[in-house]
Amino acid sequence: MRDVIEHYNKLIDENNDPARDPKPLRDYMDKWDGEKFIESMELDKSKSVLEIGIGTGRLAIKVAPNCKSLCGIDISEKTIGRAAENLSMYQNIKLICDDFMSFKFETQFDVIYSSLTFMHMQDKLSAIQKIATLLTNNGIFVLSVDKNQNGYINMGDRKIRIYPDNPNDIRSYLSMSKLKIVNEFETDHAYVTVSTKASLV
Repeated sequence: MRDVIEHYNKLIDENNDPARDPKPLRDYMDKWDGEKFIESMELDKSKSVLEIGIGTGRLAIKVAPNCKSLCGIDISEKTIGRAAENLSMYQNIKLICDDFMSFKFETQFDVIYSSLTFMHMQDKLSAIQKIATLLTNNGIFVLSVDKNQNGYINMGDRKIRIYPDNPNDIRSYLSMSKLKIVNEFETDHAYVTVSTKASLV
């Protein structure tokens, strides 16, 4: 995990910040999520939201104005620092620098979403099981996973081990975690799954 943290810290040192990209680059990043991804969250001003892997706030900038509260977690301290700068205009955001899998949340969320983060999680079933426990009844989980099946991110001067995602495995893990798939779609570079936690009432 240390190599992942160092990688994202270096990206900030290299001034690599998707939240501050010019529009052509932001449009390119939308090929992993985009407007349909955001719309799938069914946001409104009553909802609490969690982003797993908030990065520098590229998606949070679109989410924060449309929800009651947004909690973002990321493992890189420099990335979280940049997110705090990029999202400073919003008063409804809480940022956490920690590992999602080990952090103990004190609340549940109406919406949980993640894009381009699951590739860093080796135990994807445990991650989805934890997400299920963090969702309120009828809560929504929106997940975008990269179509790329390479086992490494190659930056030239460094290689970071990743764990490619398989849509069939994701479906299985969601079912095992008692989350019901309500929509699936593809973007140019990703598979997106929308699932809900059934009410116990």
